[in-house]
Amino acid sequence: MSTVSVLFVCLGNICRSPTAHAVFQQIVNAQELGSKIQVDSAGTGDWHLGHAPDARSTATAAERGYDLSDLRSRLVTSADFTQFDYIIAMDTSNLSNLQVMRPSEFSGELELFLNYTAKERYSDYTEVPDPYLGGADGFELVLDMIEDASLGLLNHIKAHIQQSDMAGG
Repeated sequence: MSTVSVLFVCLGNICRSPTAHAVFQQIVNAQELGSKIQVDSAGTGDWHLGHAPDARSTATAAERGYDLSDLRSRLVTSADFTQFDYIIAMDTSNLSNLQVMRPSEFSGELELFLNYTAKERYSDYTEVPDPYLGGADGFELVLDMIEDASLGLLNHIKAHIQQSDMAGG
């Protein structure tokens, strides 16, 4: 299996993307793929640089066994487009910002995270909603979506790598 790198991106890198980072990393580790898949998160806005994830995100994730305590907010940089194979945006606004930053030589996947979800439950959604200004139920919904999309993304990556490995690439 080839090595793959995944970057999750939201606006401030304190709610959605660090949650996705922790959830995806835990799923990757549980499948013993931690040495094959690198995971990180970043934001397109610089309001919270260096800060820990939002306390509500941290608490909601901890209730389900995910640890966000070591994560710190950072800004997406142009170097990320050379370092990461998958750059996954939480919403269309951040996807648009990333598309503007995207260098012409970037050959990875730049997608919305919910493109990888399989549950009909989220068919009314195209993006992971920002829970920052809402109540606790928003953080639960975001975590549900992230868990589902993380499984779909990992399955996509594994299938893509298997096809590439079989093709000798």
